[in-house]
Amino acid sequence: MASVNKLALLSRTLSSAATQQVVKPPIQLFGLEGRYATALYSAATKMNQLDKVEKDLIALQSTIKGDKKLHEQVTSPIINKKVMATALQEASTQLSFAAATSNLLGLLANNGRLKKLDTVINAFRTIMAAHRGEVVCEVVSAKPLDAGQNKQLEGALKSFLKPNQTLKITSRVDPSIIGGLIVSIGDKYVDMSIATKVKLYTDVIKTAA
Repeated sequence: MASVNKLALLSRTLSSAATQQVVKPPIQLFGLEGRYATALYSAATKMNQLDKVEKDLIALQSTIKGDKKLHEQVTSPIINKKVMATALQEASTQLSFAAATSNLLGLLANNGRLKKLDTVINAFRTIMAAHRGEVVCEVVSAKPLDAGQNKQLEGALKSFLKPNQTLKITSRVDPSIIGGLIVSIGDKYVDMSIATKVKLYTDVIKTAA
């Protein structure tokens, strides 16, 4: 019950609408970033700012990743929290961010949680994907897959979807897995990499020795 009350308080802080109930997201996320993202989803829903907030955060995330100095400022434990909160509020106004976005940044700054901003944004993007009925899938391979392999894999992954869901695949190359695939879809995770098999066989050999 205590965690629910804290989530409601956080949502009300973000939306400045203390009399309203928390709007539950389509999926449940855990951890600190999950709580902030859930509260933001609730606040943005009540303020009719969901799409705008998502656009704000995607643009902000991209800017921070591309600006080393800005990234250091946002994640620095040295900069005064109140100074950073004021600076972010001013920047939000200049960039025409939604009120819910501005409130989130100020809240993270005041609570000394700005270093969590990237993971909070990722959590919010996950919630928004579920909100649209998208199932996010990450595919890791040792080398890029060709068109035929991608089509075959997409067909197999679609079997996990419900009728009202759509598949959103992101691909990443990691030579260290040697070969095979690592696939995560929704809350499912399958490691079919050769590196894992090699480790398994190595452990078996060591045990038998």
